[in-house]
Amino acid sequence: MRIAVIDYEKCNPKKCSYECIRFCPRNRAGDKCIFKGEEGKPIIDENICIGCGICIKKCPFRAIQVVNLPEALKENPVHRFGRNGFVLYRLPIPTPGKVIGLLGSNGTGKSTALKILSGKLEPNLGGSETSIEKMFRGNELQDYFGKLAGTRTVYKPQQVDQIPEIYKGKVTKVVNKKGKEFLERLHLSYITDRDVSDLSGGELQRLAIAMALSRDGDFYFIDEPSSYLDVRERLEVGKLIREVSREKTVMVVEHDLATLDFMADQIHIFYGTPGVYGIVSKPYGVRVGINTFLHGYIKEDNVRMRPEPIRFEVISPTKEKENPVLVRFSEIKKKLEKFILVTEPGRIYAEDVLGIFGANALGKTTFARIMSGELEPDSGLINPRVRISYKPQYIHTNHEGTVGEVLRKNSNFSKYKNYLLGPLSLERLMDSRVKTLSGGEAQRLVIALCLLQDAEMYLLDEPSAYLDVEQRLAAAKVIQNIVKLREATCMVIDHDLLFLDFISRRGMVFLGEPGKEGMAKEPAGLEKAFNTFLKDLKVTFRRDPENGRPRANKPESVKDREQKEKGNYYYS
Repeated sequence: MRIAVIDYEKCNPKKCSYECIRFCPRNRAGDKCIFKGEEGKPIIDENICIGCGICIKKCPFRAIQVVNLPEALKENPVHRFGRNGFVLYRLPIPTPGKVIGLLGSNGTGKSTALKILSGKLEPNLGGSETSIEKMFRGNELQDYFGKLAGTRTVYKPQQVDQIPEIYKGKVTKVVNKKGKEFLERLHLSYITDRDVSDLSGGELQRLAIAMALSRDGDFYFIDEPSSYLDVRERLEVGKLIREVSREKTVMVVEHDLATLDFMADQIHIFYGTPGVYGIVSKPYGVRVGINTFLHGYIKEDNVRMRPEPIRFEVISPTKEKENPVLVRFSEIKKKLEKFILVTEPGRIYAEDVLGIFGANALGKTTFARIMSGELEPDSGLINPRVRISYKPQYIHTNHEGTVGEVLRKNSNFSKYKNYLLGPLSLERLMDSRVKTLSGGEAQRLVIALCLLQDAEMYLLDEPSAYLDVEQRLAAAKVIQNIVKLREATCMVIDHDLLFLDFISRRGMVFLGEPGKEGMAKEPAGLEKAFNTFLKDLKVTFRRDPENGRPRANKPESVKDREQKEKGNYYYS
């Protein structure tokens, strides 16, 4: 079986000559493989298509994808978004009393599955004449769909930035009594008298979670709860979700593997071709599920998701004499309204990747802006000033041009395009207008633009935001490769601990009281920096023996207590 998908938002017959129809070999042989639909846009008959790929190459808008399904997959789809649209096979299984995690690349159907299970989207079974009860006869989903009409489901959407468009006025008017208790648990009691429209991204995320979990429901579906949150906030949300799951059923989509590992009991892996089709794996225990995903091979379906497994390298503490010093800075002080940032003196080394750790509102971005020259410190010196390429935390995509036009404007594009386009999955976006890009697409573009600049130091603020797990690790490798090629230094601010562990050689920790004062410790070896940071969080991590990934120990577990007694918060 093969699937042919046409992105009709990109397809523009008014500006092409129907190359897909004219050059199709089956059409030339007299068959009707690709033909014009009622609106003048092409339709591909998958039963006739031979998968030659000519239409893909000839399409000037990169709007066509044709892929072969795994040979072992001989079943009807659960849902298809129209002819030549995305197809989803199978569904994850809600399990009472457990947190079920959904893990997979963007565009493989996780949010679609949540909408089907929550009753927001009625599955069409790909046009099949069978019924939903017959499709899932004999497993847990048959009983689930049989009871869905009388079940109370709660759905927390991915796009929390749209909340101010739906809810107007003070926060206290949109949350119930239990919601206010949850706001206090999530350290948000101070926002109750504020307007919803005045909240930050992190505040909106926690408000959405508190609103969802406080509602009276049987099943809770939570889509990407860690976006905009720092590590402490992610762990607090994880604890709250686990508490709710003791009496209810909770299903969570999450790309932060450390957070997912911390809160989930079971994992379903979503795999396939993003934007074309997605397949849901059987349920795994959380450790086995994440390791299977990183290994990249689904044994039960005999499918390899990627050529090589993902492994985390254990880096020995960096010695100061390994690389020359690039920048020295004295104690820096900067006051912004009621907030003050103070840094210890420190050094940043050449050809290094420095990870920046810390909660929100402790001055990490302020420090980045000082380093980039955008802000001047009230006191303290940075010596020497070096050329810096800065990727800001917040991305604006109101540019009218295409991705290709923006990238080609940089004189270094032809030299480094092979290191950027493929690994960052930008090739299919070259003809897309920047203002139409999704959050993840815009993030990958801005990372590429930052790395194309001539600089001695690359400073990236939250580059993992909006990216799925594979995109995060791919971005980390791209950053490491460019730093090495250009003999440059990189500073990375992020809240995904696995991402920071994967990319960094050294670390710099920000402590203090959010919104009031931040204290930045001097840059240190990665092990020392992680230990300082996690000790402040009162959380311990260990290495998974299979792939070396950091895993959060469950609070008060035997391993957690052992490591805390030894003062070893970062691996044992």
